[in-house]
Amino acid sequence: MAARDRKSPLTNLVAGGSAGFMEALICHPLDTIKVRMQLAKNIPRNAAGGNLSFVGVGLRIIRKESPLALYKGLGAVTAGIVPKMAIRFTTFQFYKDLMVDKNGTPWKLNNLWAGLLAGVTEAVLVVTPMDVVKIRLQAQRHSMADPLDLPKYRNAAHCAFTVVREEGFGALYRGVGLTSLRQASNQAANFPTYHFLKGYLQRAQDLKELPGYQSAIIGCISGAMGPLVNNPIDIVKTRIQKTPNPEGLSGWARFKDVNGSILKNEGWRAFYKGVTPRVLRVAPGQAVTFAVYERVSSWLDQNSDTFKMAAVAK
Repeated sequence: MAARDRKSPLTNLVAGGSAGFMEALICHPLDTIKVRMQLAKNIPRNAAGGNLSFVGVGLRIIRKESPLALYKGLGAVTAGIVPKMAIRFTTFQFYKDLMVDKNGTPWKLNNLWAGLLAGVTEAVLVVTPMDVVKIRLQAQRHSMADPLDLPKYRNAAHCAFTVVREEGFGALYRGVGLTSLRQASNQAANFPTYHFLKGYLQRAQDLKELPGYQSAIIGCISGAMGPLVNNPIDIVKTRIQKTPNPEGLSGWARFKDVNGSILKNEGWRAFYKGVTPRVLRVAPGQAVTFAVYERVSSWLDQNSDTFKMAAVAK
């Protein structure tokens, strides 16, 4: 890896956290629509009996629960997004730096393997408990415009506390295997695609840094890869994380039970429920993430000497 591409852990923390925060603010409504579509046992329909599109589901949420309902679970996401993105970019760099031979030559497919391991790491440390809380909040169907319509979970912190109190700490890690598989496959597709396209455009234009709009475009392309491949994993994970485990049922038994129930009652097409809003959530999200990350990390690198001088002066 070229020296200019090697970021410090602090740069990854600040740039990744900034990128994740902007992604959450812009794209969270699409995630709420995706979760509602995935949790629906039957295909959502309008008053005339026709199938509701993801736009229709979003409009129904706004009509029945207010526009703020599209941001249910945002607290859980923003609380986890900074460490999640910091872990993602930092561990990707860490694993990638390890994948060299004794002469310093990078392994083949090192972006893929580093992305896969970074995905597993973020899933175990941050994403799984964050997803459990987020899904519980998003699944609640109450009007946020009516103060008398009180939900079971008031906010992210209350939700996490209630889940731990009623179901035990392990409930926050329900579906960790599927979440790890989803995140691993996401990042194993995301990072190699992004870095391949980034390198190609840099060579073609003889540029050291791409313009922001180009980083956003290739981030959007790379971000669409994972959801198209692993949506069935996300469907099963979402169903498992929505409710408590039945008494005495192991994780593997629950996995088989949910899979069998979906196939029997809804058909194989149900494994691709919510794929459209998921792509529309993840792809623009990665466009925002990479564009903001590249911009903030570049600014930090350019001003690193200034920061060091200011620290010394103090």
